[in-house]
Amino acid sequence: MATATPRLLVTLPVSPGLRATIAGRLPGVPVKFATPADEGPWPTVEAMLVGSLARELPRWRRDLAPRLRFVQQLFTGLDRFPFAAFGPEVAVAGNVGAYAPFVAEHAVALVLALAHEIVPNFEKVRRGTLRPPTPNRYLLGGTALILGFGEIGRETGERLRAFGMRVEGVGRTGDPRPGADRMHTAAELASALAGADVIVDCRPLTRATRGTIDAAALAAMRPTAIFVNVGRAATVDETALFDHLRRHAEFRAGTDVWWREDFEGGELGSAHPFVGLPNFLGTPHVAGVGSAARSRAETLAVENLVRFFSGIGPHHVADRADYLD
Repeated sequence: MATATPRLLVTLPVSPGLRATIAGRLPGVPVKFATPADEGPWPTVEAMLVGSLARELPRWRRDLAPRLRFVQQLFTGLDRFPFAAFGPEVAVAGNVGAYAPFVAEHAVALVLALAHEIVPNFEKVRRGTLRPPTPNRYLLGGTALILGFGEIGRETGERLRAFGMRVEGVGRTGDPRPGADRMHTAAELASALAGADVIVDCRPLTRATRGTIDAAALAAMRPTAIFVNVGRAATVDETALFDHLRRHAEFRAGTDVWWREDFEGGELGSAHPFVGLPNFLGTPHVAGVGSAARSRAETLAVENLVRFFSGIGPHHVADRADYLD
């Protein structure tokens, strides 16, 4: 329902499913579905539902919605969110857990592809070569270490446990978590890495996580470890990972996230030729791309808006200090 006095401003490209969900769950809340050409102002707006605000509402200024108190992002990570474009009175929430089952599935796909040498073995098939065989690395009996034991980490751990792995996690406090056989604090990262056969990085990019998989962390890993990143690329030192892969032929790394991601231009990149390495595998930030993932994300984002408009505190409000200097 569009109105001249909206309380909710939606900047996302609106799917029929999202429109129906908003109408069904927020029937008494007047909504404005904005386009990139809209300039405002919206003096009655109290909440926003956004994806990438710079693309969706390039003329946005904080004074256009003086009553705004809450912003719900469709996507999980807030490392690219323009916090400075909103006053300190505005709470901002990422869509934590919305994509978790799908990203976890993709993480396991990368782990299995690396463990079973799927790409090199396919090249043998392409050449019509049967032998010599490339030995598999079986997950059964190994230890998986999940960096960031949130929703994605927990879902990833469940799936790796199904392959017979012991599951450990790294979190800020190291407090016990359901689904983890053992938890480590962030300060114990090096010792935790040393005991793992498979490491999956699911962490958001914050001031605390940036660059923490550096040369020292990589050196702490087993020479035969498999490292997969489905969190954010910049948690990993790009040059250190490239050098480590070149020096350790048995080490394997896979990533769905990249150090240079131009979503406007549709291009990704890195400072080093990772794709030329035989022990590396990458996908183009597609773990959460699919109709089921989008539908779930829209539903959960609207549910958090329901909490806001009902006077219940919304989930997953970010601490700005994690992202801003």
